[in-house]
Amino acid sequence: METVFMTDRGRIRQHNEDNGGVFLNAHGQVLAIVADGMGGHRAGDVASAMAVQKLQDVWTSSPVINEPNDATIWIREQVMNVNEAIHQHASKHEECKGMGTTIVLAICTSEFCTIGNIGDSRGYLFSEDGFRQITEDHSLVNELVKNGQISREDAEHHPRKNILLRALGTEEKVDLDVKTVEVESTDLLLLCSDGLSNKISEEKLQDILQPGTSLNETGTHLITLANELGGEDNITLAIVDFTSESG
Repeated sequence: METVFMTDRGRIRQHNEDNGGVFLNAHGQVLAIVADGMGGHRAGDVASAMAVQKLQDVWTSSPVINEPNDATIWIREQVMNVNEAIHQHASKHEECKGMGTTIVLAICTSEFCTIGNIGDSRGYLFSEDGFRQITEDHSLVNELVKNGQISREDAEHHPRKNILLRALGTEEKVDLDVKTVEVESTDLLLLCSDGLSNKISEEKLQDILQPGTSLNETGTHLITLANELGGEDNITLAIVDFTSESG
């Protein structure tokens, strides 16, 4: 299993509030994370960094994940712990008040991938069934689409596109979506912040994210293109290629 993680400040923002990484446990299993921080006084980078660091610390010493249920339990328990830690930190530090972060994370084995998400950072899977988004945005515009009030095309340019309905750390409790997908040796998983998904269409993502190509070249191509198309936001991605045996 090959992986790559990349993050870029973009062309406009002064700071990078995104964070993430790809981490192995003692059994060689992969945890991929992308977190997009938010909050005044640069507190967004505090929230995203806290989330990633805490999850990495626990994952490094985690037991082997044999079943999707094990992965689901791990994700739910650890993300809830992180939510509590960020919320408490914000309540004790005035400069961090109101901070939070999106998160999308995936536990990947050679047979399945279990994905959790809060906010609008996304997970996509490229399989024999095609290229598809496997997470659901927790955003105002996505709710409007689901309720039939606006079209998916309208949502792409909606003035309130950046309003989230859920974020990690902003409340004492938060709902987390978790799902498991079976994977084949030819599949690719892409996790990304909205700095990428807001700039590059699914059709273009599919064109660039082709199995068998260098992950470093693919990641660099995606970030370069997002910057060429404006780069108004931080841009972060993690790619997992299931071609090699792991887990």
